[in-house]
Amino acid sequence: MSAKSPTNHNEELQALLREGFVLLSRGQLQKAGDCCRRILEIKPDLVQGHFLIGLVALEAKDRDTAFRAFASVTKLQKNHSAAWAHLAKLFISDGQVNRADAALAEAAKNDPQDPMVQDLLGSIFSLMGEHGLARSWFEKATTARPDHPPFMLNRANNLIYHGETGEAETALGEIIVMQANSPQAHWALASVRKARDRQHIEQMQLLLAQKSQPPRVQAFYYYGIGKELEDLQEWDDAFEAFSRGAAVRRTTVAYDEAAEIEMFAFLEKHFTADWLADGSTGDDSAAPIFVLGQPRTGTTLIERIISSHSHVHSAGELQQFSLAIRRLSDHKDPKRFSAGFFEASLGVDCKRIGATYMESTKRMRGTRPRFVDKLPQNYLLIPLILKALPNAKIVHLQRDPMDACFSSYKQLFADAYLHSYDLREMARHHARYRRLMDVWRERFSGSFHDISYESTVSDLEPNARELVEYLGLPWEDAALRFHEQNKAVSTASAVQVREPVHTRSVGRWRKYEKQLESMRDELTRQGID
Repeated sequence: MSAKSPTNHNEELQALLREGFVLLSRGQLQKAGDCCRRILEIKPDLVQGHFLIGLVALEAKDRDTAFRAFASVTKLQKNHSAAWAHLAKLFISDGQVNRADAALAEAAKNDPQDPMVQDLLGSIFSLMGEHGLARSWFEKATTARPDHPPFMLNRANNLIYHGETGEAETALGEIIVMQANSPQAHWALASVRKARDRQHIEQMQLLLAQKSQPPRVQAFYYYGIGKELEDLQEWDDAFEAFSRGAAVRRTTVAYDEAAEIEMFAFLEKHFTADWLADGSTGDDSAAPIFVLGQPRTGTTLIERIISSHSHVHSAGELQQFSLAIRRLSDHKDPKRFSAGFFEASLGVDCKRIGATYMESTKRMRGTRPRFVDKLPQNYLLIPLILKALPNAKIVHLQRDPMDACFSSYKQLFADAYLHSYDLREMARHHARYRRLMDVWRERFSGSFHDISYESTVSDLEPNARELVEYLGLPWEDAALRFHEQNKAVSTASAVQVREPVHTRSVGRWRKYEKQLESMRDELTRQGID
């Protein structure tokens, strides 16, 4: 029998590629993988074949195979933007920031015109906290494909970040009309506006009742329903929705409480007053203002008060300080914070950390003399901030433990705060956080400013004046009109902070007092009043 001609081989390869992509779209990963093997048996250096392997591996959560496949693509075709972009996302999710930077540069080098690549680049820049760059890529993708719900959703979330909630609400509504079962769009819509009736709640409940909804999908609907029921002050039903959402979300996350305990112990052991006073110097910039604490405790409110000042720019929730440590130490653990991460930080010159942080925030910190970095988890990094940026200012938010814990529990986070989906785990984490802040307060007395959420919303002006004085800024009355700003907000509080100061959230947990008994008991057991 004669060998197949090149033409026949090419036709067979194209047919196998089409079949492989169809099988991938249907979730038939094993059959799609079989197609890939047949493709590479015929032509081992076929770029599209290796790329398809990478996509199938991503869907199968086989990261090692995905890495190898996309790397093979870039070796065979140096300017393959899509493969570089997928590598960048894999690197950033693996904590390999330097390699992510390099892959991103290659992906963007040739100004890719494929909207899938443009949207992917926007998502990666979002993960890196560079929301301005992300916006430009999302807009390119939606311009190329204006009626594609996944692209529309990413752009809508970016609009919410930038404070354009009206346009975001319109976009989210359009997504739902096009594709009714859009869990993230429904959840975002519930978050971005206040419910006036049960119409959207009932729509989400019908979608939730459909069979075989995955846990992640259920979580979006439950949290959206809970938020709107709370808007309508239907407290018991709201808590039922939140608790169901938390329960299904908890099944999808790998919260390692033992590793968190180990990390807190490492921090207390190694970051001492003697360590800080070892004679080394940091970067001398006085521009950064860090606002930190627990999520959902008022950090965004305080950031808005500060950034209302004519000398201060709001840079959002920046990942750049911890990324600077990763870049300089080449630490690769995908966990954002761990004992290993902080051990790696001890081997890095803190002046270089400060300088790298300042360099990497250039695009985000605006043109004003000062800027606010409002990443709550930076409370873990206080000693490193003090050493790397000794002239920076640090503001720590304090809030009633029950309100703080419940506010996190009823919020669906992306891939952070994994302790927040179980009442007792949430309480134990909060106790560890408070003990660590007591340690920092004792060791580094006077190095940061504590401010109470309850006191601030009850009596804004004296607290705002004390805050502005601590920052070394001249007083401006704009601090009392913070809600009039139209700046970006990288937080779940994006809608609320555009209202005048109010006390509606103080003591909100008491609406759910009976349901929160286990959390209160755990806080008491941990010595938290």
